[in-house]
Amino acid sequence: MANSKSIDKAQVIGDFKTHDTDTGSADVQIALLSARINHLTEHLRSNRKDFHTRRGLLAMAARRRKLLNYLKKNDLEKYNELLQRLNLRK
Repeated sequence: MANSKSIDKAQVIGDFKTHDTDTGSADVQIALLSARINHLTEHLRSNRKDFHTRRGLLAMAARRRKLLNYLKKNDLEKYNELLQRLNLRK
């Protein structure tokens, strides 16, 4: 049961996959983490004292940063394209 604010994993995977069975590439993982981070950011705007969620958000941001560093080191062209598609600054 998904509400209107929850992320649609299948949609995100479909937008960022490189082949038909791709669900775990760095691109897809970064896109999924970005969607979850954006969702939790909206949650924290209305629930400022939810420190458990804030801790989870920081962990997700760190995981996304590590994946972005990996992608930058191994495929710079794909890294730059992904930053543009997700509107991330780096």
